[in-house]
Amino acid sequence: MSQTVTIGVISDTHRLLRPEALAALAGVERIIHGGDVGGEDILESLASIAPVTVVRGNTDYQSWAARLPASELIEVAGRSIYVVHDIEDLGVDPIAAGVDVVIFGHSHQPVLEQRGGVWYLNPGSAGPRRFGLPVTVARLEVSSMSIEGKIVDLDV
Repeated sequence: MSQTVTIGVISDTHRLLRPEALAALAGVERIIHGGDVGGEDILESLASIAPVTVVRGNTDYQSWAARLPASELIEVAGRSIYVVHDIEDLGVDPIAAGVDVVIFGHSHQPVLEQRGGVWYLNPGSAGPRRFGLPVTVARLEVSSMSIEGKIVDLDV
């Protein structure tokens, strides 16, 4: 039997962690933040829900953010997940590296699509609304047998 892990994915909070985002992430077993966090307190709040993996975004230049990596490769339920803030800074060939999911942020535009057998997920922006785009997060159900994702509109 394959164990399924529920991952909450959030990005571009820019110092604003909405109660709607926290509610949408409730019950996840792990959280991935795609950068542009805005403050260490955001990560502490997310960590009260589940363990957090985070990368540094282009606006995370404060001293606390110096410890954040530019990219991160993690394994969840036997699947490889590569996290980077800006997809233009993708430092690997996901197919050649055996990556199953690439998670990124930066553009504030939600994306969930499969290319060449690799899932690409941008949860959009959960922080201040910009560019007339929706305020969103995402959820991933990951197991050795399948990967299923969903963009969650916070309706704010």
